[in-house]
Amino acid sequence: MIHRPRRLRKNPVVREMIAETRLSKDMFIYPYFVVPGNGITHAIDAMPGVNHFSQDTLISDVEKGLELGVNKIMLFGVGDEKSEDAHSAYHDHSIVPSAVRELKKQFGEDLYVVTDVCVCSYTNHGHCGILKDDYVQNDETVEVIAKMALTHAQAGADMLAPSDMMDGRIAAMRTLLDREGYVNTAIMSHATKFASAYYGPFREAADCAPSKGDRKAYQMDFRNPKEALREALLDEAEGADVLMVKPALAYLDVIQSLKQNTDLPIACYNVSGEYAMVKAAAQRGWIDEQKVVMETMHAFARAGASIITTYHIRDIVENNWM
Repeated sequence: MIHRPRRLRKNPVVREMIAETRLSKDMFIYPYFVVPGNGITHAIDAMPGVNHFSQDTLISDVEKGLELGVNKIMLFGVGDEKSEDAHSAYHDHSIVPSAVRELKKQFGEDLYVVTDVCVCSYTNHGHCGILKDDYVQNDETVEVIAKMALTHAQAGADMLAPSDMMDGRIAAMRTLLDREGYVNTAIMSHATKFASAYYGPFREAADCAPSKGDRKAYQMDFRNPKEALREALLDEAEGADVLMVKPALAYLDVIQSLKQNTDLPIACYNVSGEYAMVKAAAQRGWIDEQKVVMETMHAFARAGASIITTYHIRDIVENNWM
């Protein structure tokens, strides 16, 4: 007779002992959207439970998160001046570096701050690069991205997360950061960011929907897993410290492929559309939110992600789901 380990699974204590995939709070990053002004906590309709925060209310909410063990955050700036050349993206008084300085002043090393590095919220057309004749100028954009990264590092950001998908931006960032003495500021590259329909709610939250055209010329084709791997390995060669797959849920195969082909840590971004689908179905009573969320988080970890950026983490810790 062939014996299977079913009797082990019958005991809940033993089930926990033999679990092959585990989660911890240390794996999670919580995204925030920061806006100008004071006293602002503004709900984002398409993302229930997620808000725009002004700097003062951001500090209060981050403090609540720290008390629950959420000690890693990612900042997106919303509402800075928009222009053709995205010059406000790298001003030291823009929203993100200002928020980073205040967060570090308040919480110091207790809080790990990651910043999004992309110009889509700072251009007046919503694209992730500088446009000329309706075409994204890769090299000009890379110069802006590198300056933006340096500004965030100077403000005190611990890790930079470029999400623009321009060619060569990791090398440009690493070279400038090292030259200016920020050799220990890490880079988590959105190495395989797909041109995805799952970003819809985020574009409302970050006010960055393209005013014309789409982003397929510089974001990844979701039909091309081999190309995705090549893109990621190029970012590794340029000096990335972490490789991210974005979105996450529809790209578990890509996460697993990266895990098998690099020794760098793999991150994934559980994006706004993935989050909104779960929230909408749960509000209608169609799914058990806790069970679906936790099954999804384990799927990311099982595929190979050791860092998970998700809007669900506050629900997870506040409700003791983990």
